[in-house]
Amino acid sequence: MTEYKKRQTESSKLRAKLDHPVIDGDGHIIESRFVFPDFLKKVGGPELVKKFEKSVDHARPEGAKSLFWGGHTGTQTIDRVTCMLPQLYAQRLDEAGVDFATLYPTYGFRCQVMPDDEVRQAACRALNMMYAEMFADVGHRMTPAAVIPMHTPKEAVEELEFAVKELGFKAAMTANEVLRPDAKVAAEAPQYAEATRGYTSLGLDSPHDYDPFWAKCVELGVAPAGHSINYSCTHNSPTNYVFNRIGVFATFAHASVRALFLSGVTKRFPELNIGFLEGGVWWAVSLYNDLIEFFEKRNVDSLLDHHDPAKFDVELAQKLYRDFGNEFLTEQRFLENTGSFTSDGRKQPGVDPDFIDDWKALGAKSTEDIRDLFIDSFYFGCEADDAMNYTAFNTKANKFGAKLKAMFSSDLGHWDVVDFGDVLEEAHEQTEKGLMTADDFRDFVFVNPARFVTRMNPDYFKGTVVEDAVDKLMGAKSDAA
Repeated sequence: MTEYKKRQTESSKLRAKLDHPVIDGDGHIIESRFVFPDFLKKVGGPELVKKFEKSVDHARPEGAKSLFWGGHTGTQTIDRVTCMLPQLYAQRLDEAGVDFATLYPTYGFRCQVMPDDEVRQAACRALNMMYAEMFADVGHRMTPAAVIPMHTPKEAVEELEFAVKELGFKAAMTANEVLRPDAKVAAEAPQYAEATRGYTSLGLDSPHDYDPFWAKCVELGVAPAGHSINYSCTHNSPTNYVFNRIGVFATFAHASVRALFLSGVTKRFPELNIGFLEGGVWWAVSLYNDLIEFFEKRNVDSLLDHHDPAKFDVELAQKLYRDFGNEFLTEQRFLENTGSFTSDGRKQPGVDPDFIDDWKALGAKSTEDIRDLFIDSFYFGCEADDAMNYTAFNTKANKFGAKLKAMFSSDLGHWDVVDFGDVLEEAHEQTEKGLMTADDFRDFVFVNPARFVTRMNPDYFKGTVVEDAVDKLMGAKSDAA
């Protein structure tokens, strides 16, 4: 193996000063696409390769021309090609100040959401076979995440089992949502079905029950993590990549967490960690605080105390209409329409209406329950240059003085990293500005990325360069407990 002569960077200098390793929760692979058909052919033969290529040509994303000019890392040839060559990638992590990285796909984003069932499932299988082979010799420094198609729980379970049991994967990239055709259009006018695709969650109001998949993640010890890439779903521009990209990961992840949380996934699977990548954490901070504030006002007891239509005082309202009404707002017209004030859909008066309890899947009795069900399970990937990363650690603003589990996610391989050497140093700027403490930064770049995966798989870092440090961290956690 050729040794690459590594350069010293601001990030590598910073890493040398730290007394803990740096774990990258979300670097990226840039696939050498000319290799992919070899693996796709193994899965489905040459005809499937042709079908895949036809599907890709048909599904070119809007704004693709703009993306071509800035989809991957920097103008430095070495940085782009590094993310294609695992042996070189493993050696150059030091320049980024990174000890170990979990790497997520790039081409896999598109394959994961292809609408044709056969093509999607075969493409994900082929990519996983390719990643497993390409990264087999660099497991001490990095590990790839398997691409899991999520259109149905069945396909998700099957690919996760294959990836873990047959290929040895430890990480998995899920989707945060699925775009599906309108069911009525698909049934009555299938030729127009794809034009009607719209958002569906993996939790609340989903057409499928994804509990078997979450259960499989727990069984196999895999913490699923998702990127949102369905740019064309809402507010899409056919010409402007920045319009389509800015905030999209946060927007879709916000909806995904709401759907998973309110459908009780974290209640039913307390051992499950779920990650949301590339959207930062500021939106999750807002959501966390919003959930607590909404629970305070919209829990069942509060609604019955303050908003129960059965408590509406018809006689008082009648008097007010009589005393303060006008020719339109008369006492008589009010009396003729009292039902609009007192009707609430209950079949039996005095019975608490189940439909007002938006929290029933959680079994939450207090705001502390909301805190625990949210904070314990969700992790948020934050790119190094995101100026709002510190909000996860703002105990003065966050309810109950909570810290959200933000984790350092370099995004190496993509356009926002123009130089490997900038990554860790950029992430540290918020510590230098006093927005994060040194302990916060340690949690951000080491503790949270480590616990995201080891809570479910204590052996995730076995045989890696960070094994001893992580074992010490987990031992300290056990001692504290």
